[in-house]
Amino acid sequence: MSIRTAFVVLCCAAATAHAEGKLALYNWGDYINPQILEKFGKEYDVKVSLDTYASNEEMLAKIQAGATGYDVVWPSVHMHDILSKLGLLEKTEPNKLPGFANIDKAALRAKSDPKGEYCVPYAWGTVGIVYNKKKIPQLKSWKDFFDYAAKNPKKVTMLDDMRETLGVGLIMNGKSVNSRNPAEIKAAQDLILKHKPNIGAFTYEVIPLVQSGDMHAAHYFVGAMMYVLEKPDTLAYVIPDEGATMYQEDICVLKSAPNKANAKKFQEFMMRPEVSVLNTIQQKNGTVNTKVPALLPANIRDNVNINPPASVRAKLQIFEDLGADLKVYDRAWTKVKTN
Repeated sequence: MSIRTAFVVLCCAAATAHAEGKLALYNWGDYINPQILEKFGKEYDVKVSLDTYASNEEMLAKIQAGATGYDVVWPSVHMHDILSKLGLLEKTEPNKLPGFANIDKAALRAKSDPKGEYCVPYAWGTVGIVYNKKKIPQLKSWKDFFDYAAKNPKKVTMLDDMRETLGVGLIMNGKSVNSRNPAEIKAAQDLILKHKPNIGAFTYEVIPLVQSGDMHAAHYFVGAMMYVLEKPDTLAYVIPDEGATMYQEDICVLKSAPNKANAKKFQEFMMRPEVSVLNTIQQKNGTVNTKVPALLPANIRDNVNINPPASVRAKLQIFEDLGADLKVYDRAWTKVKTN
């Protein structure tokens, strides 16, 4: 889910024209297989455009600033709840579509949408550590990560993400990443500040740096497995022993969407196992479609970093909408970035 340039897929030669017109998508960078957009465009005779964002906050800010023309967005679960609270989502009732039977009901995590009346669960994954095995033979924990940084200053990076990075501090202190306790949040802030002199940067753009060895390890998404599987002798990804955050994004239609009919068709299309599997194979993350695992190659289906066992999943935490309490995190993050 790193920053990527926006691109446009134009799909004009239709095989079967069930719908016509346009569909404007606004998604995380590189977070959808381009083959899917091409297939949808051809099947429905729809011209599909895609713009990308780097964070939930960037997406929300653009929409609140008056950006119009987007039909579909991919918020994380807590942002799904925020968009719902703000009245920005269209009730498309994907739960009444046949394909909804394929969706793991445990993935209906949004408190505002427990029945799936607005959005379709999309994909999930972990946020751990990717590292260069030629520089660091093995990392198992956040403690290992910070101990290595202390001995090799400026050779590790952390995400430029308030919740994720402060979340590491909370996890290391044995607290919830959704803590509303100012003392616990300050302790997480202080832990990150303690290690900040040894952190090379807070950034999303790290994969080329870890591949080259310019950076030895990075706080990063499981999407790093795309590169690990290509170069297993050089790269590794680990879910730290202390635990980690997990993410899940959902496919939501905006209330302001100019192409609601096509957007609903897209939600239905994405519930097809033969479509969903294309994304899982490319993204190397967890699927919410119960029919997909049987379609996956063994190196993805059986990989414990992509599909961790229950004992590891029990130590994963997902962000919740904290409402007004998020201001405490804002203040802590400002101190981390400016001190």
